Amino acid sequence: MSKIHPSAVIEDGAVLGADVVVGPFCVVGKDVVLGDGVELVSHVSLAGITEIGAETKVYPFASIGHPPQDLKFKGEPSKVVIGRKTVIREQVTINPGTEGGGMITSVGDGCLIMVGAHVAHDCRVGNHVILVNNATLAGHVTVGDHAILGGLSAVHQWVRVGEHAFLGGLSGLESDLIPYGSAIGDRARLGGLNLVGLRRRGFERESIHKLRAAYRMLFSDEGTLMERVEDVATMFGGEPLVMQVVDFVRGVGDRGLCAPRATAKEV
Repeated sequence: MSKIHPSAVIEDGAVLGADVVVGPFCVVGKDVVLGDGVELVSHVSLAGITEIGAETKVYPFASIGHPPQDLKFKGEPSKVVIGRKTVIREQVTINPGTEGGGMITSVGDGCLIMVGAHVAHDCRVGNHVILVNNATLAGHVTVGDHAILGGLSAVHQWVRVGEHAFLGGLSGLESDLIPYGSAIGDRARLGGLNLVGLRRRGFERESIHKLRAAYRMLFSDEGTLMERVEDVATMFGGEPLVMQVVDFVRGVGDRGLCAPRATAKEV
């Protein structure tokens, strides 16, 4: 049975699943859909076309679905979609998409979005991602599954963060961070692989060994980056972890690739 506090405002049209808890002073807009078992602790504000998956928990003063901070936004019916069993802590802000970004901002299943984090318009955040306190994503950012973004970090618009990547606290990421990569710095540079994360998540030793060898080839001083990418693909074509990195680098966009300092300016 759902529990709705008397002080909560549920606008006509909102859809609430079974066993939903809406705490004191929450506001749930008319186009909001809450899955089964969702809990809004208190003072949560949900607006726009917003869908929140089953068993997700949202803490006080979170603001989800309000208009994006984008001057090009003209009121188009874009949305926010949040997955199952995600935890959204106090004062988190998540904005809907825009016409120029596919009309949707999404956060996957099993994520932890800590205090004060911001997910801007048209971001795509994967499953089991952790945004530590006050981590901020600009518009159109893509974050792969199991990535961790440290406290007070900031990711530039249109940047891609690969699966299982780690961005250190207080870092500013201006370019794409490879899967399994680890970056840190005021203007973040790639510092190596996220070996701690790989081991914690049970990747086999042999796979990690091959990934390390491929990393050394990829960011060596010989030839151009794209020549090295093809060499790595030829040598490690049967290794899924390595090919995931290869495919990511092949798809690098306008933001370029986050690289070690020695190769950061390479074309």
